[in-house]
Amino acid sequence: MPAIVLVGVVVALPLSTFAADLERVDAAAVPPQEFDAGRYGDFRDTLHDWKVTVGAGALYMPEYEGSDEFEINPLPIFSAEFGDRVSVDITGVTVDLYEANGFRASMKGGYDLGRKEDDSDYLRGLGDIDAGGVIGGILSYEVGPFEAYAELDKTIGGSDGLTGIVGAKASYKYESFIFSADVSGTWADDKHMQSYFGVTSAQSASSGLTQYDAQAGVKRVDVKGSITYMFTENWSVTGAAGAGFLIGDAKDSPIVKDDVQPFAMLGVSYRF
Repeated sequence: MPAIVLVGVVVALPLSTFAADLERVDAAAVPPQEFDAGRYGDFRDTLHDWKVTVGAGALYMPEYEGSDEFEINPLPIFSAEFGDRVSVDITGVTVDLYEANGFRASMKGGYDLGRKEDDSDYLRGLGDIDAGGVIGGILSYEVGPFEAYAELDKTIGGSDGLTGIVGAKASYKYESFIFSADVSGTWADDKHMQSYFGVTSAQSASSGLTQYDAQAGVKRVDVKGSITYMFTENWSVTGAAGAGFLIGDAKDSPIVKDDVQPFAMLGVSYRF
């Protein structure tokens, strides 16, 4: 579903953020149950290495990046961590390569579903942006509740674009509540910008939009926050809201109908 993947790419808010908040602020451990080791061998030891969160919710967001019309989409929530280095969510897989004194270096792999011409009437005549795979890296530094991070993603197929995100976030737990806030900026290269914000001569003839050449640069700034309430040791509900502000060549594109891109989310999840 393109609108779901758009959260990670356009709003710069990976879907794992809400589940990850639960992992970063650990809940109390559940005492192990009696286990038939002779029958099941080491399976329990392996299972205990996993931290899994599943859930569902709804997401209110623009039809596409730059739209002034909104839609509500179902939002699957899934996050799994294996050991201290591997994590999986609906956007892909992340592997921590190095971690020491708050510094972390990771690599990741995922996908980008692109954009469909029929996502909005405003996109008629522009054609589809094909799906593609995504590979990238993450550098972060965490001290107390604060974290600074930088991400670089390369899309293989589709737009063939390169994007980078630099940001900072903070998380704080008070009794049964977890509060988080995040601010970030997103840069994109010529291929990404032209695919999502440019209008070629052929597209101009088909859509009636003015021909436009979108150049590489910082395309948006995002501000967002969330509140999670853990009403039991395993069950939680998360609400989040924020907005992206398109700038530069992205803001000036004839495809963009509104340079302010708000979103809101509400979801319920269970942590195993």
